[in-house]
Amino acid sequence: MAKHGFKVFDSDMHIMEPPDLWERYIAREFKSEAPRGRTSENVRDLGLIFPRGEGNVNRTAATPHRGHNFEKNQGIYRDHSERGWTGEVQLEAMDVEGIDIAVLFPTRGLSLLTHPDRDPRFAAALARAYNDWLHDFCQADPNRLLGAGMISIYDINDAVEETHRVVEEYGFRSVFLRSNVVNGKNWTDPYYEPLWNTLEELNLPLGFHEASGSRSRQAGEQFEPNFGLRRVYAQPFEQMMGLGSFLGGGILQRHPKLKVAFLEANCSWLPWLLWRLDEGYEREGDIFMTDLTMAPSEYFKRQCFISIEPDETPARHTIEEFGCDQLVFSTDYPHGDSRYPHAVESFLKLSLSDADKHKILWDNCARFYGTTEAAQTAKSAGNDATTQQVQ
Repeated sequence: MAKHGFKVFDSDMHIMEPPDLWERYIAREFKSEAPRGRTSENVRDLGLIFPRGEGNVNRTAATPHRGHNFEKNQGIYRDHSERGWTGEVQLEAMDVEGIDIAVLFPTRGLSLLTHPDRDPRFAAALARAYNDWLHDFCQADPNRLLGAGMISIYDINDAVEETHRVVEEYGFRSVFLRSNVVNGKNWTDPYYEPLWNTLEELNLPLGFHEASGSRSRQAGEQFEPNFGLRRVYAQPFEQMMGLGSFLGGGILQRHPKLKVAFLEANCSWLPWLLWRLDEGYEREGDIFMTDLTMAPSEYFKRQCFISIEPDETPARHTIEEFGCDQLVFSTDYPHGDSRYPHAVESFLKLSLSDADKHKILWDNCARFYGTTEAAQTAKSAGNDATTQQVQ
């Protein structure tokens, strides 16, 4: 498959979890506590209801179920919802967009592990249940549907154990976290070192994926109840702070083989932030960034990736400054700000060279997720229309 001659690797596509996922898949001892997805006339209802009331109230209002964007998405996704958001529906959506391979992230589950007081054992069970379901979901076509595993950091040993499990038992290509700090420990805290070590040992990339809602403190919440303004700020600001922790906090210096992507938060702010971090390193790095042996921007170039939105025209400044070797493409299907079913077409309209488009749509993502064999095959074949299966 190819879209106008371009193979497409989606770095961040979403699934819609069934309402009873956790009731069906969670460990027996937590059955009575399993959350259930809310259902309503909204074809993309994202809510989760906990039977004991724990965690039902977010620190943010929900996405409004009104307005022109809501009505547009009700129409676009009604058929997908009525057919149960199955693996087959996912593959059909990929065919419509012209997507060859996609890495899958949750929807309801994005805020599942943001409660500041989540019991560690329950949190680990929630993550494990989601991963078990996702593995089954991907069986619709394991060569095109790649899992990103959910891990719980309320007990770092659980995160390490689940990381091993989803790779060794399920063949997932990454794990993901929220940049939003939920346990009171900044990412630079030594507490996380066992996880960073594990990711290096397994050569497994880490995706940081933000969302506009959270049960913990989050950038943008000062705008409540104006969810529109919160959405503008929450995701990019949280990702900026997460990226700063890895670049300026010495994590990537200590873990030179760790690969990290910052997804669904735009990339146009990147040149300014890297300039700002480098300026801080120049001025006060001898006091506050003593672990670093080079400027923060150099660690980004060596180990980090960031996603570009399909119609993100200001991204040209990022490409002018740093090239496009760290940019990965994302459709964000089926979320409210996705351009589906015209995401790929929108991207192809950006004023970029064909070589840059090939890199962003395929090569960079394949390199990040460890499917370099497929990337090299596609490159040598001139990115023709033959689908390359992930080895």
